[in-house]
Amino acid sequence: MKSIITALTAALFISLGAAAEDYILPDRHASQHDRLLANQGNAGISVDNTTKYLEDLFNEEEEPEFDIYTEGWDSNRVNCYTGVSVPQEATIDVSRFSMPHPGYITSPYGYRKRFRRMHKGVDLKVNIGDTIRAAFDGRIRITNFERRGYGYYVVVRHTNDLETVYGHLSKFLVEPDAYVKAGDPIALGGNTGRSTGPHLHFETRYMGYAINPCAIFDFANQTTHTDTYTFNKNTYTRARNFSPEANTQYANEYRKKNPPKPYVRSSSSGSSSKTASSYTVRKGDSLSKIAARNGTTVSKLCRLNGLSTSSKLRPGQRLKLR
Repeated sequence: MKSIITALTAALFISLGAAAEDYILPDRHASQHDRLLANQGNAGISVDNTTKYLEDLFNEEEEPEFDIYTEGWDSNRVNCYTGVSVPQEATIDVSRFSMPHPGYITSPYGYRKRFRRMHKGVDLKVNIGDTIRAAFDGRIRITNFERRGYGYYVVVRHTNDLETVYGHLSKFLVEPDAYVKAGDPIALGGNTGRSTGPHLHFETRYMGYAINPCAIFDFANQTTHTDTYTFNKNTYTRARNFSPEANTQYANEYRKKNPPKPYVRSSSSGSSSKTASSYTVRKGDSLSKIAARNGTTVSKLCRLNGLSTSSKLRPGQRLKLR
């Protein structure tokens, strides 16, 4: 069975034109991956059957979020790398890391045929209130809310030149500009924004390029593949040594240790909005609407932001709430 599954995965990657790459694993990882990978022979499996197998594997797949870097946002505020020259290749140190959450993958990175859009991160299983941790050392760049997509989300700029995005949160535990170390709590898991159930949407980005998180992290073994990751514009969308069988086995083990908890779908205007420290003005907003939605007063908004009650708001303007 193991050899068949490995062959299925290999056939899919070949059909996508992903050329095989050789990676030298450090000793602490090599033995793990030796057990995961089998000889990849030609089992005569059709591409259609392989695709169906992988789609069935992720039967908990959530609807993909809007891309905060390109859709529905002022990209100059979110993607600060617009117009910046990005190198063809760069080596990134990922040796000092923390898994953002021990949950298993419920929806992988890649194009989602069902939704006709690209999913630029992975979704990890969480319960509402679970602790979400910083993947690497860095500084909090954004804590914000996006009603039609990520819900409450955090963007962290790391010292290894990566940025990570954490979406669908229920509460922030940090504020913008705060410095965090790998493993520090930054938020609580939730079900806000465009979400059909509690999960963490997790992205890894290099200068705006959405890297496949499975190229850096081995989620089934809760570690990184190697101590360094080589970003390349031609290969950044590919996973590294991804094993559907290992992910399924880890998911079964995780479910036994972490039985699902009952939950109620969070509303974007629910009590979690009171945890936000800032708000980005949308078209049609007024000071009174923003105050009511975020559990504050017009006078406090004016005092915090140097406004008067007659001040005009512009879409994209960022206001302090606390």
